[in-house]
Amino acid sequence: MSDAKVCVVVGVGPGLGEALARTFAREGWRVAVMARSVDKVRALADDIGGLAVPCDATDNDAIRQAFATVREQLGPVHTLLWNVGSGVFGDLDKVDVAGMELAWRTNALGLFVAAKEVVGDMRAAGEGNLVVTGATASRRGKPFTTAFAAGKAAQRSLCQSLARQLWPEGIHVALVVVDGGIRPADTDRPPETMLAPADIATTALHLARQPRSAWTFELEVRPHVESW
Repeated sequence: MSDAKVCVVVGVGPGLGEALARTFAREGWRVAVMARSVDKVRALADDIGGLAVPCDATDNDAIRQAFATVREQLGPVHTLLWNVGSGVFGDLDKVDVAGMELAWRTNALGLFVAAKEVVGDMRAAGEGNLVVTGATASRRGKPFTTAFAAGKAAQRSLCQSLARQLWPEGIHVALVVVDGGIRPADTDRPPETMLAPADIATTALHLARQPRSAWTFELEVRPHVESW
């Protein structure tokens, strides 16, 4: 196995997930990309010299198996990038119980299970990173974010608990709060009104490299024209 650090990106699509994978691979990490459908990320993994692993973030056993595969094929995990944040949007009358449970499972429970899987590797190394993609919905609920805001708020609280426990052990837990739309490949909106995935990935890379004397827990990213 290579001596390069292992980075796992959970929640990989053609936007931010792909940008995170490409950025960390370019900077020397050995990258595993995880998605529910491994066929959708296999080409990306091949392109960056990484590993494609199937992982359903709502299935605890699937998460455990996915990380076992990474350890077996790449080695211990140094950096986890949790980019999962599914949510059903709507108010109390439109969101059903399954929608609320999905928001909690993907944003909080899945992260909890994944953290349990990687923390042993990080403790053994005396260092590591757990960087989570969050949202401003974690700070205030609106009628149309009844489920999504609840899931993201649970995620934010979990990250705070993990950071307060794990920082003294040399494990950097950080939350990137995304405020604004992330730019897709095809959109009619002016580019400056949306966040570029590659630029968010650069921010995550910065967090993974921060010196311990000046760690960041929560960091906000938004377009310069965003109203906030």
